[in-house]
Amino acid sequence: MTAADDSPVHQGRRAALVRQLRARGIANEAVLTALGLVPRHLFFDSGLLPQAYQDKAFPIGAGQTISQPYTVAYQSALLAPQPGDRVLEIGTGSGYQACVLVALGAEVHTIELEPSLSARAGRLLARLGASATLYVGDGSVGLPTVAPFSGILVTAGARRVPPALLRQLAVGGRLVVPVGPADGIQRMLRIERESATAFRQETFADFRFVPLRGAEAVAPAPSQSGAETIRSAES
Repeated sequence: MTAADDSPVHQGRRAALVRQLRARGIANEAVLTALGLVPRHLFFDSGLLPQAYQDKAFPIGAGQTISQPYTVAYQSALLAPQPGDRVLEIGTGSGYQACVLVALGAEVHTIELEPSLSARAGRLLARLGASATLYVGDGSVGLPTVAPFSGILVTAGARRVPPALLRQLAVGGRLVVPVGPADGIQRMLRIERESATAFRQETFADFRFVPLRGAEAVAPAPSQSGAETIRSAES
């Protein structure tokens, strides 16, 4: 990336965006710093460049979107990865969220169902020197060959918590996932693995995401017999 790719004008717009996110309640300074470093405009086609630093989601093709910065910051703050943590992102999309996770120091693995989006994101991440491992495939089943993960972040709305992702969390690891109807509002959940079979769930704000696709996204809910135990943090 050259200086022309990220001019003082772009940097000023990012600084203004960070101030806006802080005013909206994002308090994790590491996340705000990462959002201030990643040149979001490079993830946009030329026709949308003037809107790159607006706090809005925009289409990127294949029925997918680049999430609004507030959503990226919110999910990243809930995940709160530490440097060196192995993190799985479900839904590479534009690559912007993955780049933020890299800026936070995580070892990032990101999977995307659409090959064209994965290829484009891979080129952008390489251009930015962001070291992430990209995969094309069904993110709803995770990456069992790479697991366990200290963090899993789902960037699409799931109708239920995918059991495969729970199984791939390390003890102490966190899953951040929006859950709700595909055509409605999803509630943001954070689920922490406490032991081999026990999980603790916290419930946060409402969002609207594009639907999660894949085998685990459409499979019927498993029987609770022998299943992992998820307890609410309020219980």
